[in-house]
Amino acid sequence: MSMLNPVLQPPEVKEYLSKGERFIKWDDETASASPVILRVDPKGFYLYWTYQNKCQKLREVFNLDYPHSTFLLKTLTIVSGPDMVDLTFHNFVSYKENVGKSWAEDIMAIVRNPLTYNASRYTFLEKIIFQMFPADRKRVEAALTACHLPKGKNDAINPEDFPETVYKTFLMNLCPRPEIDEIFTSHHLKAKPYMTKEHLAKFINKKQRDSRLNDILFPPAKPEQVQSLIEKYEPSGINIQRGQLSPEGMVWFLCGPENNVIALDKLQLYQDMTQPLSHYFINSSHNTYLTAGQFSGISSPEMYRQTLLAGCRCVELDCWKGRPPDEEPIITHGFTMTTEILFKDAIEAIAESAFKTSLYPVILSFENHVDSPKQQAKMAEYCRTIFGDMLLTEPLEKYPLKPGVPLPSPKDLLGKILIKNKKNQSISGKRQNSVKKGRNVEPEIIEQPAPMDAEGTVWAGDVAEEEPEEEDVLLGNLDEEEIKKMQSDEGTAGLEVTAYEEMSSLVNYIQPIKFDSFEVSAQKNRSYVISSFTELKAYDLLTKFPTQFVEYNKRQMSRIYPKGTRMDSSNYMPQMFWNVGCQMVALNFQTMDVPMQQNMALFEFNGQCGYLLKHEFMRRPDKQFDPFSVDRMDVVVASTLSVTILSGQFLSDRSVKTYVEVELFGLPRDTKRKYRTKLTSTANSINPVWKEEAFVFEKIMMPELASLKIAAWEEGGKFIGHRVIPVIAVHSGYHHVCLRSESNMPLTMPSLFVYLEIKDYVPDAWADLTIALSNPIKFFSLQDKRSVQLKDGSVEVSFSNCLTPKGITAEPQTASLVELQQMKLFLKLLKKQEKELRELERKGSKRREELLQKYSVLFSDPVCYGCKKRMIHTRKTQKKRSLTTGDVGTCANPVEMAESIDSRILELRERLEMDLIHLGEEHHDEIRRKKEQHATEVRTASVNRKCSLGDNIKDIKKKLEAKRVDRIQTMMRNTSDKAAQERYWARCYWALSMQNTSCPAPGREQCYTTKHLLPCRRESLQMEKLYLEDKPPMHPSLWLSYVTCKLLADVMMHLPVTLTEA
Repeated sequence: MSMLNPVLQPPEVKEYLSKGERFIKWDDETASASPVILRVDPKGFYLYWTYQNKCQKLREVFNLDYPHSTFLLKTLTIVSGPDMVDLTFHNFVSYKENVGKSWAEDIMAIVRNPLTYNASRYTFLEKIIFQMFPADRKRVEAALTACHLPKGKNDAINPEDFPETVYKTFLMNLCPRPEIDEIFTSHHLKAKPYMTKEHLAKFINKKQRDSRLNDILFPPAKPEQVQSLIEKYEPSGINIQRGQLSPEGMVWFLCGPENNVIALDKLQLYQDMTQPLSHYFINSSHNTYLTAGQFSGISSPEMYRQTLLAGCRCVELDCWKGRPPDEEPIITHGFTMTTEILFKDAIEAIAESAFKTSLYPVILSFENHVDSPKQQAKMAEYCRTIFGDMLLTEPLEKYPLKPGVPLPSPKDLLGKILIKNKKNQSISGKRQNSVKKGRNVEPEIIEQPAPMDAEGTVWAGDVAEEEPEEEDVLLGNLDEEEIKKMQSDEGTAGLEVTAYEEMSSLVNYIQPIKFDSFEVSAQKNRSYVISSFTELKAYDLLTKFPTQFVEYNKRQMSRIYPKGTRMDSSNYMPQMFWNVGCQMVALNFQTMDVPMQQNMALFEFNGQCGYLLKHEFMRRPDKQFDPFSVDRMDVVVASTLSVTILSGQFLSDRSVKTYVEVELFGLPRDTKRKYRTKLTSTANSINPVWKEEAFVFEKIMMPELASLKIAAWEEGGKFIGHRVIPVIAVHSGYHHVCLRSESNMPLTMPSLFVYLEIKDYVPDAWADLTIALSNPIKFFSLQDKRSVQLKDGSVEVSFSNCLTPKGITAEPQTASLVELQQMKLFLKLLKKQEKELRELERKGSKRREELLQKYSVLFSDPVCYGCKKRMIHTRKTQKKRSLTTGDVGTCANPVEMAESIDSRILELRERLEMDLIHLGEEHHDEIRRKKEQHATEVRTASVNRKCSLGDNIKDIKKKLEAKRVDRIQTMMRNTSDKAAQERYWARCYWALSMQNTSCPAPGREQCYTTKHLLPCRRESLQMEKLYLEDKPPMHPSLWLSYVTCKLLADVMMHLPVTLTEA
């Protein structure tokens, strides 16, 4: 089982990295150098350095004057940043040669380890020893107090006082996990505060295991196997010895790498890499050189390094003619204000980083606008000299460039760079003939060069990118509408110039041509040609001819790129083009939007090699696939995915309400695609809890093409974090989803706790048949039970009752005295908290009533009500007078007074509304703070009970020992008087039997006690027994003795302790 036998191992940090090495750190901005010691922490979390005193060897290290300098062999550059654009360069120089190279290789091995980006929640928490969250300072202070740590504003914590155990306790107090406590309670004996090995194994097999797995190939967990998990995560040594897991141990177990949300084996290189290139999705970039927008962005050769290191296998180079006197070819976005970079610099950057992440082939997509044969020859020369043996200049013998021959596989092209550029077919044919005859061909110039203006500047070329030379169309022959369309949709991609021999000779398996139709492509059957489409053209084709598009992509490759009007470098959704099998879906890597997030998340799998094998339906020639009309497919089982959002942890450093969105990317015929939780009831971003129903994606037609996105947002729409996971890599069970930033970088603290369940889709009509096939014994047992009940006329029982064998019932568990006392204290705490909440509600109602009463007095003021009536009456009187006297000036004053009264009333109403709102907010905040305080009290009480359990056991032992000693002493006193008492009452009995009423005790003042007459009572009972058995004594005096003893004993049993003789 993968949970007990992990597939991947965490990154290994070599010893020399932990010990450190002496370097010189060079600052480009200040042009200063400082001696440092560079180190990597033992777990590979951080790369850090410490400054040292100045060293005399600085001059020697940086001395470049003498020949044969080894400066470059000693340099090491560390590049870091939140994304591919905002980068920081840290330059180091070692004192020895090749030290920098060793450090670079081992640091890259740590960074490229799949578990570095897909670490568990437990690993990310290990990276943080202490962090304050201003969203809830009181909770932080309470957590510090519970850990016996300083909580003052300026207090410092000694690292020695903050080990891992204290850190865990701090987190448990700061971020309680009531949802995990509920899970723990529902899967163990309710009367026990722990989970046994048997219950833990049952929980793993029932909740944390994929129900679709075969029990023979993937055997379930056994109780003896989970002992290692208990030893790893249980904080109590006593529980480890007993094989028990506490609730706190359950929290850390669910945070561990054994419960990763993704299948770790999918992160390795697990797919078949021997299929033709057209059978893979290829990670592709568009306008790779840009760092920002398409109109005025900055171009940088560093973008080629970053995209290749990110796993991209197809990069684009927009080549333009260089200016005199150097006439060096440049890379830029034509007819815009973007900056320029040298073609040579870009080629060198590609050569450095092409195969650091993946050894599988890299495709260079040239958009060639260089109309100069000389500069094209210079470009070809740079490719040959800089790439060397990495450049594939000739086709493989096994895969010639002939119709009907498939493309070579990625495995056949390991470590090779392929050029995608226009190919001059006439020159190519001559060259091939010449090679056959054993001679070379001189460079040939195309007879019809591209049109130029008076200054010799090329006006964007004369041929479309995929258009063959025999179909050249001059730009001057195009009307304005066609030119406008080319510039708006295709950009400059449709304006390439003619390829000359030097560049044409480098092209083999990736030959761009103009797309004619699917029928023509099928007739020619040339797998080595490729067509490029703008997103609009490709969308038009896939909506009109989806099946033909899929068939086309089985045979040869297609490249999709953004339309030219996306000046902000935004991206289109790649899912729609993956649905028809398009291989190179090129995106703007400099923009980390949702399409780019999905692209990076998917290509993170299969060893991050940049190639993902397409589904079988998109590869087999005997199968047809229509993504729009498909309802069911042979040999493809649809899936049902349910997602339950349970809680979040440390989502934001602000006190805000949050919500979660769950979205599915897949085929158009898949079921509902997007869900959203409600806003949290309180502004709690540390541990919000959502108690909602599961989000169910009932039918996912092709899980291999679908991916799940989970994103968290603040109330105002601010992005918190997200995670995109392919459906085929989703693990069922309870998991912590560690969120990522917009640039797909892991966020250390924010996470979501979810329950995922994925199973095969079963229509409702086939549910009974599915149960019969999956578990026939239970199914037929249920059928037999029902038939018997129908014969007897009894009521049908449920399915679960039929599964329980007769005579087997669960034994009731007896609760101990300590558990009952703890439960009593817990109930007492709950009652106290309920009382406090009721008191807060009462105070809130009282304040509201006082506020209303206050404003009722203001509203009842004569200025507001009585005066208004009098002013109306005065207004009528003055109106009558004005009609008679003609004086209208006296009406102004009463009207103004009425208006002032109305404004006064309106002002009071607004004030009342604002005061009520503020009062409600204050009351709501008080209730929220009180509930959070209650939750902390419950958690603290639980921790205190654990801490005081040992003291309680000692007190109980002392009390039991004292009680035992007291009983022993009492028994010894009773035993010492027994012999004397028996002799004394023997004399009493003898005297009574002889009718002698005198007491054998000395003195007439002797008192009779109950203890003295008990033997008489015993003897009287014996004589009464003889009498009832019709065996009376032989002598009447004996009967009198019996009666006397009985009366005296009965009387003394109901009198006080002593009775004085009369």
